[in-house]
This record gives sequence, structure tokens and C-alpha cells, in this order.
Amino acid sequence: MALCAVLAGCATPPAADDAPATMPTTAGRLSVRVEATPARPSQSMSAAFEWRGDGARGELTLLSPLGTQLALARWSPGSALLITSDGEARFQTLEELAERALGERMPLAAWPDWLAGRPWPGASSSPLPAVRAGGTGGGGFEQLGWAVDLSRHAEGRIEARRSRPPAVTVRIVLDNEDPLPGGRR
Repeated sequence: MALCAVLAGCATPPAADDAPATMPTTAGRLSVRVEATPARPSQSMSAAFEWRGDGARGELTLLSPLGTQLALARWSPGSALLITSDGEARFQTLEELAERALGERMPLAAWPDWLAGRPWPGASSSPLPAVRAGGTGGGGFEQLGWAVDLSRHAEGRIEARRSRPPAVTVRIVLDNEDPLPGGRR
């Protein structure tokens, strides 16, 4: 299982030289759950993360609860690199890298905008209903086959769900002290 492979060991690669310190940085915790299909059991993982850069160029570090580096992803146009304790793997797209690192293809290029509480400008989007089951909520949007719930974005919480099989849920809690792309703290 890809998630276990990423989380099983501890990789400690050198710091990225191609992701300058001036790039936007976001940190927090994430959990990913990929629902079971007839061909495979459900998968889930949780990790702290540090994201530097944007959807075109940057790096994503996944950390254990103790702060040990589990995986490092680096990307630039036309190239994505995943470094784990198992070694390095190269991919042409971030979606391919996400499938290996997180268990399913995900639109990682869109995540910096989603974390900032807005749709990614690289694809069309449509608004979600503003009212949730409890009578409150701030809506969100649908984009790239994902429903991005921003009803708790002011608290630093984002949830993205893809309902087509296998269904995937990503929950993100942002650290308060780290600036977000777009100026929100």
C-alpha cells in the first residue's frame, strides 16, 4: 500500500535549493482517507505538513507526529520528485506523485489556492450551497471533481471530498502562526 510505504520509514533528504525562502509557506496537519473498492481495502494516513511554493513550483514535506520527516515532494513545471526512505521516484505530474505518496491522484497544484480559501484559477469551479446541515456554513466550491468545504476556513479548517470511486476525503487543519497564501493568518 502506497500510504504505508511513505509512512513506514523516515527519510531525511537535504533541504531543497530550488524552493527559495521567499516562496509562500503554509503548515498544518492533514488526514487522507481513500474508501475501499472491490479491488482494494480502504487506506488512511495522517501527517503534519509544510508546504512551500505554489502549484507550479515548490515542495511539500510530510512529518510524523514526532516531527520526523516521512516524505519530501519537490516539483517544477514538467517534473515532480518524491523522496522517502525507499529512495527517489520521479513523475511528470503532481497528480502522479500524489497517487504514489497519498494513495490516490489529487489536484495538488490547486491546493495552495484551496488552502487560501479560493478556487484554483487553472480550472472552472462552481459554488457549493452556503447552508450546511446544521444551519450554518460559509459554503465552498466544486472544482476538478472535488467539493471543497470552506465553512470552517476562518478556523483554519478545510475539507475536500471526491465522491467518484474511490471516494477520498482530505481534512486539513492549518497552523495559526503560519501565513497563508493570499494574506490570511
